[in-house]
Amino acid sequence: MAREPVVPPRPPCRLYLITPPAIAELAGFARELEAALDAGDVAALQIRLKPAEDAAILAAVEALAPVARARGVAVILNDRPDLAARSGCDGVHIGQSDASLAEARRVMGPDAMIGVTCHDSRELAMDAAEAGADYLAFGAFFPTEPKQTTHRPDLETLSIWQETVEIPCVAIGGVTPDNAGALAAAGADFVAVCAAVWNHPDGPAAAVRQFNQVLAENA
Repeated sequence: MAREPVVPPRPPCRLYLITPPAIAELAGFARELEAALDAGDVAALQIRLKPAEDAAILAAVEALAPVARARGVAVILNDRPDLAARSGCDGVHIGQSDASLAEARRVMGPDAMIGVTCHDSRELAMDAAEAGADYLAFGAFFPTEPKQTTHRPDLETLSIWQETVEIPCVAIGGVTPDNAGALAAAGADFVAVCAAVWNHPDGPAAAVRQFNQVLAENA
C-alpha cells in the first residue's frame, strides 16, 4: 500500500516589523530598535518613511540596516526599488501604485526579496505570485491610524491562501497582541506591526516579547 505523502508542518507565524513613518533622531531610534530585536524573534524590518527625502531614507538605511543584519533580520525598503538597490537592502515592498513588480525585479536583481501589497484581493495576489513576488501582503485587517484604509479582508482570505498557494502571506493593518493570534491561526505567515510596537506603554522590547508569546501560542 502506497504511503500518504508527508506534508511538512507550516512554520510558525513570525513578526514583520515596520518603522514609524517619521524618525526624529536616528541614533536614538537605532538603540530602540536594538532593544526590540534583542527581545524576541523578528523576521524582517521594513524601513517605511513617508514622506521623506531620498537623503533621509538613505541615512535611515545606513543607520538601521547594520542593527537588523547583526541579528539576522532582513532589511526591506518600502516603495523605492531604486533606493533599495542603491543602499544594498535585502528587498523592497511595493504597493499597487508604486513601481511594477517587473521593474522592481529588474532594478533589484534575481536574489532580492520583493513583496507586493494586495489589499483584500486574492486575484491581485495570484497575479503577483505568478509574476514572481516573494511574498504578498493582505490588509488592512483592522482599523489603523493615521492611515485611513478602505480594503478590509477577512480571516478566510488567509486560510484560503495558505491552503492553495505556497508563497508566504503577510497580514497587515491594525495588528496588536490582542488580534495577532487570530491572524496566525487563520494562516498568516507573518504579521506586520508598527504602532503596536513603537507605542507600546512598556516599550518596544516588551511589545516584541508579547507578540512572540502570542504567536507561539497560535503556532
